[in-house]
Amino acid sequence: MLDLLVLAPHPDDGELGCGGTLARAKAEGLSTGILDLTRGEMGSKGTPEEREKEVAEASRILGLDFRGNLGFPDGGLADVPEQRLKLAQALRWLRPRVVFAPLEADRHPDHTAASRLAVAAVHLAGLKKAPLEGEPFRVERLFFYPGNHPFAPSFLVKISAFIDQWEAAVLAYRSQFTGEAASETVGPKGGRPARPCAATGGTIWGWTTPSLS
Repeated sequence: MLDLLVLAPHPDDGELGCGGTLARAKAEGLSTGILDLTRGEMGSKGTPEEREKEVAEASRILGLDFRGNLGFPDGGLADVPEQRLKLAQALRWLRPRVVFAPLEADRHPDHTAASRLAVAAVHLAGLKKAPLEGEPFRVERLFFYPGNHPFAPSFLVKISAFIDQWEAAVLAYRSQFTGEAASETVGPKGGRPARPCAATGGTIWGWTTPSLS
């Protein structure tokens, strides 16, 4: 069983959105993990092979207890039965108490799809008659982390003591955050997500769902 699992549409999304929270959770003795949904093979920069090595380095920096990849098609994430079942099966195997998923409001279609897919899979994993292996499992809480869209957070996690570790984990993705920028978020400026937080005490924000019961 994991205490905290982050669902990431692409390698580096988990670090960008929740790296500071993962670092703090690990320091406080909780078990942590990231489950990537795709290999990021459609990205403008880097290759899946390069990003696989970067994933290993970022995971080491954060001290993750688990890192996995479901191998869904990059650019093809969707709340469809096949993907729902595969993610729900992973949740039954990993049994995370708390899950973080991308916020649905996002300009990237994969992030929006991952949010909807997470809600559906969390529900499916707890159904006794679902066509899945293992015992039904209900996640205690499902939270959403921000991506590329402004929103009002419903809670804050203070991570000022983990700014450097968070940034190091993100910068492990050298293929994405060095050289010429491919977009406003993929390039040198996008690789320093933690610094703006330092001026305000180092917080990362999220949005909570209604009760899962």
